[in-house]
Amino acid sequence: MSNLYIIMVVSAGISFLITPLIRKFAINVNAVDVPKDNRRVHNKPTPYLGGLAIYVSFFITFFIQAKSLQKSDFGIILGATIIVIGGVIDDFIDIKPWIKLIFQLSAAIILILCGVNISIVTNPFDSINIFYNIGWISYPLTILWVVGITNALNLIDGLDGLAAGVAFISCITIFVIALLNGRFEAAILLAILSGAILGFLPFNFNPASIFMGDAGAQLLGFLLAAISMQGAIKSATAFAMGVPVLAIGLPIYDTIFAIIRRKINGKPISQGDKGHLHHRLLEMGLSQKQAVIVMYTISAVLGIISIIAMEISTVRSYFLLTGVLIIIVLAAWKFGLFKLKDS
Repeated sequence: MSNLYIIMVVSAGISFLITPLIRKFAINVNAVDVPKDNRRVHNKPTPYLGGLAIYVSFFITFFIQAKSLQKSDFGIILGATIIVIGGVIDDFIDIKPWIKLIFQLSAAIILILCGVNISIVTNPFDSINIFYNIGWISYPLTILWVVGITNALNLIDGLDGLAAGVAFISCITIFVIALLNGRFEAAILLAILSGAILGFLPFNFNPASIFMGDAGAQLLGFLLAAISMQGAIKSATAFAMGVPVLAIGLPIYDTIFAIIRRKINGKPISQGDKGHLHHRLLEMGLSQKQAVIVMYTISAVLGIISIIAMEISTVRSYFLLTGVLIIIVLAAWKFGLFKLKDS
């Protein structure tokens, strides 16, 4: 355990030292977000590309501590690199959604080829045949999971420190779950990632001096999706995708509601709006910091519930998931997350 904490501190230190350098680089290459529409909540030009600091820290720390490179590690590193390349291109020239999707699909396919995929589901009603191998269905399910979580973190990146903080809370949650499952390889990756995020957060929290950009938000989503497949579904007490769905719950549900909201109102799914939870919280009169703290709290509560789900029977886990989903849908309806707010 002490080694894991050391790894986290090293990763945080590298990220903290590299972020100001990335900020200077972003300014020099004019990678600056200038407010130009009412969807943006910041009012001054702010450099982005901060996700590169997280990526570099993750990459360096991983190779510092790695005694050998497993096939799955290779898939995660290569997939993350593809995501970052696509994200940086998108940050500079705002590529079309289908081009962005190609990068995400490529990263997901590399994970599958390297053996990182959702291959089993749990049966809550059979104590003998606990796991079922889902065969070829694992491939589209894995792609859907990776692409979905990658985009979910990107969509929630709307306030200073929001996506990074939520990702950090999700990291810690899945880190605990990985340890409970004895998945120490995943725990190491999560320690590295959480450290990289923690070192970046002081510069990204309100008022942010640098944004992570699409490269950073997509990177966090991709890594959480990939590592959660390694660290959260290998236990007989886990309800296959239910645990990571709760652990990374906030961006997942916010994205689902955005898709439903836009479909109901006849808008393209890729068209932005101001109907996300953080927009609603700002409308209620909360400051950016207050809205972010509220969303941190929601994410932490979902994380705690996911850990509890690991410690109870699988049947109860499914009932717990169902109850939580009902509460979330009712809360979303109450806060108007299904109503369209034009950008």
